[in-house]
Amino acid sequence: MTNLLFATNNKHKLHEVRAIMGHEFNILSLKDVNLDIDIPETRETIEGNAVQKARFIYEMTGKNCFADDTGLEIDALEGRPGVYSARYAGENCSFDDNIDKILLELSGKENRKACFRCVICLILDGNEYLFEGRIDGVITLERRGKDGFGYDPVFLPDGYRQTFAEMPTYLKNGISHRGRAVDQMAKELKGKQVNR
Repeated sequence: MTNLLFATNNKHKLHEVRAIMGHEFNILSLKDVNLDIDIPETRETIEGNAVQKARFIYEMTGKNCFADDTGLEIDALEGRPGVYSARYAGENCSFDDNIDKILLELSGKENRKACFRCVICLILDGNEYLFEGRIDGVITLERRGKDGFGYDPVFLPDGYRQTFAEMPTYLKNGISHRGRAVDQMAKELKGKQVNR
């Protein structure tokens, strides 16, 4: 079984990625390797943050690892919140604070098109690989659904009638930006037949 360290402190992301990767890969958390640290996210792009986080943990541990960064990009807000999605309403904001802010900023706007983008940086034996997943949709007028996290209650993917927060987990993971990026990473790993 392949061991991979996921460079995140976000328990929701950890749970989601473990569900997507299945039993073929052993996804380790930072707690599993006794790391309790804040990982820097100071780059101006989603790609930059993913690379920064993966390199930081790889240099610290020497273990094969990966990191992701995700952003919600809204057309009417000129691509915001983008790289600032997690802290859009302020440094110590909640998911609800972020949702409140974008709903307020979109008030009265007809164009509610948006996309979620996820970039994963995998470092395997010192080599870096980038994978990107994207899904397009719209921002709903109000919250719908109780599952998921982040902006899931207000993101309605194109071609579906349920927000991410209304979908069963298996469906969301099968179509989401993170699901698509993780799937690409899994295919790369299987192709290399990594066996640790």
